[in-house]
Amino acid sequence: MSHLISPHGGKLVNPMVSEDIKKAYVDSSVEFQSVHLTPRQECDLELLLTGAFSPLTGFMKRKDYERVLDEMRLEDGTLWPMPVTLDIPEKVAGSIEPGQKIALRDQEGFMLAVMTVEEKWEPDKLREARKIYSAFETSHPGVAYLFEQTGRYYIGGAVEGLHIPVRYDYRHLRRSPSEVRAWFENNGWRSVVAFQTRQRLHNAHKAMTLKAADEAMANILLHPVVGTTGPCDIDHYARVRCYEAITGTYLQGLALLNLLPVAMRSAGPREALWQAIINKNYGCSHFIVTPNHADPFTPAKRPPYYPSLAALELLEKNESELGVGIVPFEPMVYVENRAEYLPTNECPNDISAKELSSTELSRRLEYGLEIPDWFSPKEVVTELRRAYPPRAKQGFTVFFTGLSGSGKSTIARILLTRFLEMADRPVTLLDGDIVRKHLSNELGFSKEHRHINVIRIGYVASEITKNRGIALCAPIAPYSQSRRYNRELISKYGGYIEVYVATPLATCMKRDRKGLYARALAGKVGGVTGIDDPYEVPENPDVVIDTTELTPEEAAQEVLFFLKTQRYIGPSLR
Repeated sequence: MSHLISPHGGKLVNPMVSEDIKKAYVDSSVEFQSVHLTPRQECDLELLLTGAFSPLTGFMKRKDYERVLDEMRLEDGTLWPMPVTLDIPEKVAGSIEPGQKIALRDQEGFMLAVMTVEEKWEPDKLREARKIYSAFETSHPGVAYLFEQTGRYYIGGAVEGLHIPVRYDYRHLRRSPSEVRAWFENNGWRSVVAFQTRQRLHNAHKAMTLKAADEAMANILLHPVVGTTGPCDIDHYARVRCYEAITGTYLQGLALLNLLPVAMRSAGPREALWQAIINKNYGCSHFIVTPNHADPFTPAKRPPYYPSLAALELLEKNESELGVGIVPFEPMVYVENRAEYLPTNECPNDISAKELSSTELSRRLEYGLEIPDWFSPKEVVTELRRAYPPRAKQGFTVFFTGLSGSGKSTIARILLTRFLEMADRPVTLLDGDIVRKHLSNELGFSKEHRHINVIRIGYVASEITKNRGIALCAPIAPYSQSRRYNRELISKYGGYIEVYVATPLATCMKRDRKGLYARALAGKVGGVTGIDDPYEVPENPDVVIDTTELTPEEAAQEVLFFLKTQRYIGPSLR
């Protein structure tokens, strides 16, 4: 292990091993227990191996983890606000003990690092959620990930790096902290202000970064996130094209674009402080903090999770120890008669300023409306229109959920014929029974297997939606976790319309075309939704239909009218 010293930032911990040690580990790798990393864990390992998480030398042990939760510090007192832990499922934890060396592998099985396990423990996830996210509800994506996707046990210990995770995209923009520092030094950049974002940038953001750079007498590092981000974010390829487009509008030599493969936690003020430390490790002297920094801003209609300016207050409180200058984000508005952007607090009262909210921008993209030149460079608008075609040209998924016998499959089949008659997009029906036969025939009807079956349907639907087709899904989908997972996945690629077929159980039991309820009541089958397995009613479905008094054709028409009003289909309905 070596330390790279640079005038930009502090020491970088570099846990990569020599070629001789690497070969020895690879030759003996069959002797190691393997842990296959999730995408988030791969991001964490990459930042450990490149030094972006300095001073960490591996995944946290318990004392570091506990003190981070309580005090935002490592065991030795170093300021650090976020846990960086390696979670593993119970079935893997049973074969791992402290003192053991394990191979950390990517999803394809390629060995990236060797970890010496020093501790294994079962964390209190409720406590972690309260301390890190100040929230318990799974509508918060960080909490949902903690409760629903992390393994039961954590293991901690030092890592020895063999290979940085392989990335084939935008390699010219994926510089490590040491490479970015060297670039700064070679180009004479002594002061650098970092702007880390997961959102696409427009002229107001550019004006804000220019103002921050002027005040700090610094150059600019545009540092967008390309690791795991938030729900409903567009794919990072589209975002990077937007970043490249706007970077080209800066004065030559003023701004550098570099991609940051960090897995966001959406933890508000704590995450803002964490990001400042990471950007310091990349060699930056200043860091821009936005109002409601790292708030997940979930699609549900609710206020922000964290108070506005709470992140700024936390960073300013720790600014001296952090060793990074904190620059508040100043909202900018366009003043047409001066043809420039001004901070809102500097805009004269007698001047009418212009601004365009992100909600309004999304509406204009979805409906193919004009986006004014003052708002965004035409190069960025071009990329946005490629990523966000009008709804009538997008792919979309109609996801039906409801009890067996509620009418889901019949309505979906009617819609299939209607869309085939329209013939403007390919359409696929993913009925619950058909998927069970062809895609999930090895699964049973436990809660775990039902969840797996539904998210498999969601994955197929996401691929159809991504490729501008229409997916009609009609499983029972009894659990809110599965439905939320699918909404977040599919919404990245196009429309997602959840239709709750709310036909009462009594009506479904009278129909009982498959004899399912009769067999359940006779004790011949178990785990029947609505009888001895719960159905979790959707909280915010887009369409609610009760087929008790509606014909299937009338119910299908309700869905078609909704799609028409939302502009997913044209005005001609048959």
